[in-house]
Amino acid sequence: MTGADSTRTAAAAGGGMPPVAELAVGSMALVIVAGIYLAAHLPARPSLVPATALLAGAAALLVVGVGLLSRVRPFAWRVFFRVGGWALLAYAVIAGMLEFVFVFDHTSGASLVLVTLSLLVFALDIPTLLAFSVARYQEPPSVS
Repeated sequence: MTGADSTRTAAAAGGGMPPVAELAVGSMALVIVAGIYLAAHLPARPSLVPATALLAGAAALLVVGVGLLSRVRPFAWRVFFRVGGWALLAYAVIAGMLEFVFVFDHTSGASLVLVTLSLLVFALDIPTLLAFSVARYQEPPSVS
């Protein structure tokens, strides 16, 4: 086995990968807590400071994870985008239905903005996690 073959095999087995999955799960946990906090206080006006801090932390973790992932070479990007695209479609529908529930419940103002942004992070987080979890174990395209 040559050095390039062992590197490709290690990358296909997930070795040497950045902690994208861990960052995505951390982001998901923060955004879910923010959403639960906001939903638990509706229809009253909750303090937006905790939800804003949680959302900012979730968004930061997601951006860091995607940034680290973008630097991985070689990687099965085709598989990543195929899985991620279908998962994004599914979670966009789910996030849209949840958004409808909040609008239907007459959530408005800053609370609605925070809920919408939380749903956006949620809808990006899970497809990233799913796509990375599948693509990291696929054989990357051969570099010729």
